[in-house]
Amino acid sequence: METAEIRRRWLRYFSTRGHTVVPSAPLLYDDPTLLFVNAGMVPFKPYMLGQETPPYQRATSVQKCIRTLDIDEVGKTSRHGTFFQMNGNFSFGDYFKEKAIELAWELMTRDQSDGGYGLDESRLWVTVLQGDEESRGIWRRVAGLPDERIVQRGLADNYWHMGVPGPGGPCSEIYFDRGSAYGPDGGPEADEDRYLEIWNLVFMQEMLSEVRTKIDFDVEAPLPSKNIDTGMGLERMASLLQGVDNLYEIDEVYPVIARVEEITGRRYGADAQDDVRMRVIADHVRSGLMLIGDGVTPSNEARGYVLRRLLRRVIRSVRLLGVQDAAITDLLTVSKDRMAASYPELETNFARISQIAQAEEQAFTRTLSAGTTILDTAVASAKSAGESTLSGERAFQLHDTYGFPIDLTLEMASEQGLTVDHDGFRRLMAEQRNRAKADAKAKKVGHADTSVYRELREPGITEFTGYRELSTDSTVRGLILDGSPVESADKGQTIQVVLERTPFYAESGGQIADEGEITADGARLRVLDVQRPVKGLIVHTVEVTEGTIRSGSDVLASVDREWRLSACQAHSGTHVVHAALRQVLGPTALQSGSFNRPGYLRLDFAWTSGLDAAVKEELEQVANLALRYDYPVSATYMPIQKAREIGALALFGETYDEEVRVVEMGGAWSRELCGGTHVEHSSQIGAISLIGESSVGAGTRRLEAYVGLDALRFLGRERALVSQLTEALKVRPEELPERVNALVARLREAEKELEKGRRQVLLNAASSLVDKAADINGVALVAHDAGPADPADARALALDVRGRIAESRAGVVAVAAVAKERPVVVVATNEQARARGVKAGELVREAAKVLGGGGGGKDDVAQGGGADASKIAEAMRRIEAVVAERSAGS
Repeated sequence: METAEIRRRWLRYFSTRGHTVVPSAPLLYDDPTLLFVNAGMVPFKPYMLGQETPPYQRATSVQKCIRTLDIDEVGKTSRHGTFFQMNGNFSFGDYFKEKAIELAWELMTRDQSDGGYGLDESRLWVTVLQGDEESRGIWRRVAGLPDERIVQRGLADNYWHMGVPGPGGPCSEIYFDRGSAYGPDGGPEADEDRYLEIWNLVFMQEMLSEVRTKIDFDVEAPLPSKNIDTGMGLERMASLLQGVDNLYEIDEVYPVIARVEEITGRRYGADAQDDVRMRVIADHVRSGLMLIGDGVTPSNEARGYVLRRLLRRVIRSVRLLGVQDAAITDLLTVSKDRMAASYPELETNFARISQIAQAEEQAFTRTLSAGTTILDTAVASAKSAGESTLSGERAFQLHDTYGFPIDLTLEMASEQGLTVDHDGFRRLMAEQRNRAKADAKAKKVGHADTSVYRELREPGITEFTGYRELSTDSTVRGLILDGSPVESADKGQTIQVVLERTPFYAESGGQIADEGEITADGARLRVLDVQRPVKGLIVHTVEVTEGTIRSGSDVLASVDREWRLSACQAHSGTHVVHAALRQVLGPTALQSGSFNRPGYLRLDFAWTSGLDAAVKEELEQVANLALRYDYPVSATYMPIQKAREIGALALFGETYDEEVRVVEMGGAWSRELCGGTHVEHSSQIGAISLIGESSVGAGTRRLEAYVGLDALRFLGRERALVSQLTEALKVRPEELPERVNALVARLREAEKELEKGRRQVLLNAASSLVDKAADINGVALVAHDAGPADPADARALALDVRGRIAESRAGVVAVAAVAKERPVVVVATNEQARARGVKAGELVREAAKVLGGGGGGKDDVAQGGGADASKIAEAMRRIEAVVAERSAGS
């Protein structure tokens, strides 16, 4: 049975039993505690925590998930993978243990011809929490399982909680016996390779107040309503139903391995090390495909760093299998062809996905070249110091800073006769992982206390009237001061206000919150910010500027008219620029983020290279033509499926309700899912003036523009500047570029001549410096502060002076300089000095410590720097002291 069919059967089964089918949330879900969605219940967490009221009592989903803590273990075992899909069914105060067990048992054991999975009942085992006799009884009654196949286990295995105060409860896990070929008899406690866990049923029934460890926690009280949260690993079930040993060999993953066999000429199963590399490729290609598909782009931070690491492990593994040519697009295509059955959007977005991956492959090829140079330098330094081992710190630096794989460091160091301190490297990697885990745990406790907002939400949602009016009569539903409800607030206090209805737009979708005021009898409040801390509730942060405001007061809420008009211009302008981008660059130039405020917009989009002047000019022209055409702007509510069918664009990483708002400009020219405020006709935007285009990470560019009056003011400033320049240079405006370029060329030539003169003056001092050399135990030491100078000139001077010292005399030259307000020190030693134990690298390291920096190099010449130029004299004294120590008695 294909994996896509297993997925379809799951959703169909639960849908016909009263469960709402909830589409998978994007992998980069809006949850401050998570880098990616890592469990099927994540999108339902607000309901589990009681932060929001669920819109259904029963739900089912197949959720995309990514887990990244064990990336280095991928491919080494059959258990570790990064991307996986979690089948789940959920009940919020509806059914509980008995129904959950009935549903699970029926789907697992029902014949495949009747829509089930057809598992052999005699090979199924279950576990329950020690002492949970209720669950044991249900399993006996519903499934007819004998007691020996209902195993009781402790809290570590059969109790679920989030690791922080919140809901928890016992769970019951279902296992499939794969047979004696996979391990000994005895059930799940004897061997969990043979007895494979396929489904976990969590019975959430308790509120935990303190959670110290997995098994050490305090139960505060029973939950007001008992919930069900179950999870079945789709890939694990696929491996069983397809008769393969692990997730790498199922139909959605193995075709990538097969393609790797074709392009490398190697056979899967013939060599253990090759097998690991092929599994890494298969897993990471699929994960990369899904991450880019959901809007992640490679970068050096957070989610982007994970994606970058996955793609680079693919590229490196392909090279280790003997293929030096580009391969990432070929492999992504194979993965896309298998995954598109469940995620058809991958087909639609594949041009963009492959474009981003190709750019990363090209960038990593350059990194490999640069990393090789850095590694060669490190190896040479270690050898010159008489060392046979490359330090773990240097290996970690290459891995963490430059993305240089540790296996490549090991291989290349070995080729040059060095070992690598692998234990030191692993220690630093472990420290980094522990920091990441600690950070994740710290974030887990970051669930803000939303109880006061939930209480204010209970009477109903806040009605938003801002689409149709800017002033609304309303009533104060509640006041909040420092997180607690209050009855009133006086002049000078900053509080939060919840109204029954409001025209104020709460910050979302890249659009900042409205400004304005709220007035009541004798009271005036200045609106500072507007947010939605819980779904359906709009909260205004205000400063009381006059009188006293009370809960229950009748008020008039008024948005600043000019603010809103400018905000509408900016948000509609963002849609125009996005549509213009797609018209000029093509459909792969998709928005990946935006920010707009009155008069200004910023838009991030998927693209791999900078835009030249001609493209930017065309883009600005297309955008302003759209304003001239006076396109009508409309907003329509419709089911999300219909919105997708008509081609409405959605922002990556956003989650949407079943009914969505579609904003159109000129019909299909611009059609996006959007909850923001907009102009009524495109001409009302006024003008759009691009002011910047830059990179914000591999595969992502950023456009910035002024809108409306701000655009006109910007053009006015530009015109005034051109006028000043034409007057000063006595040329016509069209002659300005040529004249300015000529002036710049002359200036650069003059700077070169000045630099040449400074260098000559510096070098002319060489002979006099030799005459002033100090004698330190028979070593001639020249210590010279050159003042402001280029590091290259300081190095040239040091080498020149060293060459003027008699060959028969031990000589050391130390030259300090200040470049860009930072101190630099260069040391050169001759052969006689080195024979007496005086080495340039050591002297530079000692001096750099004084300067607050670092450095090093070879024994004959070395360079370093620091942060404190005021300590140059002290650094020179330190060099003199070390020369004295090394030369004493030699």
